[in-house]
Amino acid sequence: MTIPIGSPSGGSFFDQIGGHDTFVRLVDAFYRGVADDPVLRPMYPEEDLGPARERLTLFLEQYWGGPTTYSEERGHPRLRMRHNPFRVNPDARDRWLAHMRVAVDELGLPPLQEETLWSYLERAAFAMVNTFEE
Repeated sequence: MTIPIGSPSGGSFFDQIGGHDTFVRLVDAFYRGVADDPVLRPMYPEEDLGPARERLTLFLEQYWGGPTTYSEERGHPRLRMRHNPFRVNPDARDRWLAHMRVAVDELGLPPLQEETLWSYLERAAFAMVNTFEE
C-alpha cells in the first residue's frame, strides 16, 4: 500500500527528503546499530543483514511515496503479521527506536521533515509490540 505524503511544495515526502539515497543512508545507519545489538540481532534470521536492509528500504520508500517495489515483490506489508513470529517487547521496541533515532539524526533533515519521519517511526515501533514478557 502506497501512502504518498505530499506537501505545499509538491511531490511526495520520498522526493522531498532526497529519494532512494536518503532511505539507503537511513537504513544503513540503522542496521549498523542493529548488527551489534544483543536483543535485536537474533531477530534477523539471515546471517547477512543485507536482505533485511533491502526489505526495510523498499518498505519505507513505498510508504513515503516512492516506488511500489515492496508490494510488487512481497505483497501487502502486513507489518504486524510479519513481526508476529518475533518477541517484540518494550525493550526490543526501545532498542529499535534508539538505533533508528541515531539513523534519523545522521540524515540532518529539516525540522518538519525530521519530525514527520520520526513520528511515523515511533508510532510504527509501538504498534509492533506483541508481548510484555521479558
